[in-house]
Amino acid sequence: MISEDNSSAEALSAQFPVLSQKVHGKRLVYLDSASTTQKPQAVIDCMTDYYMRYNANVHRGIHQLSQIASEAFEKTRFILAGHINSTPDELVFTRGCTEALNLIARSFGGSILKEGDEIVISEMEHHANIVPWYLIAQEKGAKIVPAPVTGDAILDIEALANLLTDKVKIVAVTHASNATGNINPIKEIVQLCRRVGAYVVVDGAQGGAHLEVDVSDLDVDFYTLSCHKMYAPTGVGALFGKRNLLQKMPPYQGGGHMIETVAFDRITFRDPPIRFEPGTPSIAEVIGLGKALEFLQSLDRDSIQRHERNLSDLAEAELSEIKGVKIFGKSPHKIGLTSFTINDVHPHDIGSILDSEGVAVRTGHHCCMPLMKKMGVPATVRASFGVYNTEKDVRDLVKAVHKVRELF
Repeated sequence: MISEDNSSAEALSAQFPVLSQKVHGKRLVYLDSASTTQKPQAVIDCMTDYYMRYNANVHRGIHQLSQIASEAFEKTRFILAGHINSTPDELVFTRGCTEALNLIARSFGGSILKEGDEIVISEMEHHANIVPWYLIAQEKGAKIVPAPVTGDAILDIEALANLLTDKVKIVAVTHASNATGNINPIKEIVQLCRRVGAYVVVDGAQGGAHLEVDVSDLDVDFYTLSCHKMYAPTGVGALFGKRNLLQKMPPYQGGGHMIETVAFDRITFRDPPIRFEPGTPSIAEVIGLGKALEFLQSLDRDSIQRHERNLSDLAEAELSEIKGVKIFGKSPHKIGLTSFTINDVHPHDIGSILDSEGVAVRTGHHCCMPLMKKMGVPATVRASFGVYNTEKDVRDLVKAVHKVRELF
C-alpha cells in the first residue's frame, strides 16, 4: 500500500535499478511513465532466468525446456485474465496496443464495415487509435466521424450521443488520455452505443496501467493493453475481445502455430486466441509480463491511483504558481499526469533544460495531433507519474521549471 508520507513509494523505487543512477550529475527524476514505465528487479530477474535456464520455443517441443517455457508463457495469460476479469481464451498476446488496434481494425472492422458505415473516434485519441481506422475506412468506403472534446479536453458525452445513429458501427475511444490524463466514462459510453448496436473498442494503453480495469463490468467489446506501461518489458501487449466476436474474426496474419491444417488448396485455422498469434511470440517478454502483474497485484490499486493523482495534483498546484505556466486537461477524473506549457517557450527547450537538471519528461504532440490542434498548441510538456515517484520528484520538477523561467 502507498502511504500518505510517501515512505512506501520510496521503498518501491528501490526495486527499480535504473532509478538509482544520476543524469548529468543530478539525481534521476523519471516522470515519463506514460511513455514507458521502468521495470522492477523481479521482472528483470524473471527474464534473465528464462534465458539462463529454460530458453526454448513454446507450444512446439515435447522436450522439457519447451514444456517449462510453454507453461510459464500460458501462466501469464491466466494471470492477466484474472487481472482484468476476463477468461484466458479472450486474450490475444500482441506486441502492444498499436498492433492490437490494427488487428481489430483489419480483422473485425474489415469484416463488418461496408460503404456508408461510420466509425466514431474521439478527438483525444492517440494516433494508434486513429490511423488503423482511417486505413480500413478508406478501403471499405466508411466514414470517420470525430467526437468532440470540450475546452478542457474532456469528451463531450452529449455530443457523442447525438452522433450515434444506426450508421455507426464502431466507436473507438481511449480509457484515459495519454496527453492530458483525462479519464473517459467507458461504462456510460458503452450503454449509449448499445442503443444503436455499435461496437466499442477501448484503447487501454493508459487505463490498463493506472486504473483497475474490469472488462466484464465495463461490457466493452474490445480492450487493448500496452504492457510496457504496466512495469512489464517492451514488445508485449494484449487484446481482450469478447469470445463470440473473436470466433467470427479472420486471421490478421498468417504463419505457424495458428493453423490446424495447411494444403495448397485449403487452410483451416485454430480457435482464438491462437488464431491471432502466428510465429514465435515474445516469450521472455510475456513471461516478464506475468511477473509484472504479480508485482502490481501485490499493491493496493486504489492506493496507487490516489498516490499518482495526488502527485499530479501537487505538481499542477505548484506549477500554476509559476508565471506563464498553463495546465491542460483540468478534469476531476484524471490519472496521474500533468501536461503544461510555459508562455512562448517551446516544449522541446523546456524538456532539454529539465533533462539537464535530471528530470525526464515527454515533450511534443504525444501522438495526438488532432487534440493539440483543438487545444490550440503544437505541443506540451508532459510529466507522468508511477508507483515509484514521490513528492520530492515533484519538488525537483518544479525547481527545474523555475530554472526555465529564469533562463527565458
